[in-house]
Amino acid sequence: MKRLTTRQWIGYIGFALVFLFAAAVAVWRGDILRAGLDPQVPFQTYKPPPAPDYSDPQAWALLDARVAGAGTANVFFVHSTTFDGGSEWSGPIEDRKSDAYLRRVVLPNYAGPFARAGSVSAPRYRQASLYTRLTLRDDAREARAFAYGDVRAAFDAWLSRHPTGPIVLAGVEQGADLLDRLIRDRIAPDKPVRDRLVVAYLMDSIIAADNLSPQVPACSDRRQLHCVVAWSQVGDNDEAPARRRLRRAVVWNDHGQLVDLNGRAALCVNPVTGSTDEGVVPARLSRGVTNATNLEWGARPALVAREVETQCRDGLLRHSWPNLESIRERGNWADRRKARPYNLFYGDLEADVAVRLATYAVRPSG
Repeated sequence: MKRLTTRQWIGYIGFALVFLFAAAVAVWRGDILRAGLDPQVPFQTYKPPPAPDYSDPQAWALLDARVAGAGTANVFFVHSTTFDGGSEWSGPIEDRKSDAYLRRVVLPNYAGPFARAGSVSAPRYRQASLYTRLTLRDDAREARAFAYGDVRAAFDAWLSRHPTGPIVLAGVEQGADLLDRLIRDRIAPDKPVRDRLVVAYLMDSIIAADNLSPQVPACSDRRQLHCVVAWSQVGDNDEAPARRRLRRAVVWNDHGQLVDLNGRAALCVNPVTGSTDEGVVPARLSRGVTNATNLEWGARPALVAREVETQCRDGLLRHSWPNLESIRERGNWADRRKARPYNLFYGDLEADVAVRLATYAVRPSG
């Protein structure tokens, strides 16, 4: 047998090391990328970016934006995480990269369904970074709770601009979490404001069912007013992600802190029916899936109806996956962990808010 030379040994060892390194990167790539987003400083000693001034139009991604033929509602929309992180726990409102994702993906897909309901406003705020959604550290929870101060300030400034008229609240992921607290702190105790609230949409977020105020309960049918439509969606056969989502969920407690869901029931209102019914809702009732990414504000996307079967089960909205090329996860590792670049319930939300606004318009006075 021919013996290997030293050079050959070095070559084989080098190849093996490269192979092992590549395998390690493949296995731990998520951990490596996640670690790169860690600010590496305690939130308690972190100096956040300057607070937004909500009297300045630059503090708003949308401010009373209207499309032709829009209704009379005043829509307050809180966006999801668009800021990756790195050295910052909280995203500055002038960050160009996160603002680009907001305008390209989040606004057209998640604020878009409400464009025809009325004028839409969406504040920029010192959002907690994407890293805070990838860890259960106390620092991350504090950064997420810190963002609430901006959202409440934005809402109060917005409310002073809209002293009358119907109110619609909408938020997605982190934005929905913040609206959940706003409803408890600001809407439920204030009867004049509560009476103006038509509905609140808390999209793709886990909300503790027992956190809801009796004054603003879960919507039990499509014509109910002053109520909440909330859900967290997962594929109908994605059992491991479903268990992980519930296990890692955090919700507000009475002291304004984010705590583990810890086995409490999560709220699921099916956006296809606008109710808490737990029965299977056939795909033929789905009003329209779409990918509105990159559309200009006000442009209505093409909707594909009858595509998604849904069911509220164990606190989560289980759904079938439409066989559409446009409904795919795209983007880099970080973008794939943000709000999806499509909306499975765009048409359903358009229809739901239209019905509730029509009901509000003919409600008995007094």
